[in-house]
Amino acid sequence: MRTIGYVVGLLMVGFGLIWIGQGSGYFPYPASSFMIAQKIWMLWGAILAAAGIVVMVSISRLRRRG
Repeated sequence: MRTIGYVVGLLMVGFGLIWIGQGSGYFPYPASSFMIAQKIWMLWGAILAAAGIVVMVSISRLRRRG
């Protein structure tokens, strides 16, 4: 179960970073994406990445307790 939590957290961080890159225009792939150079996607990416970090920290703390 912990492994699934870590994988989900890492995926959230990874997708969040991609969304930040697309929203800022630094990662314009695919070229026809509606997310490119749209600042709102930087915000959503940051929120998703932060949530992924929270998931991984929570899983890590549960591991130490039990």
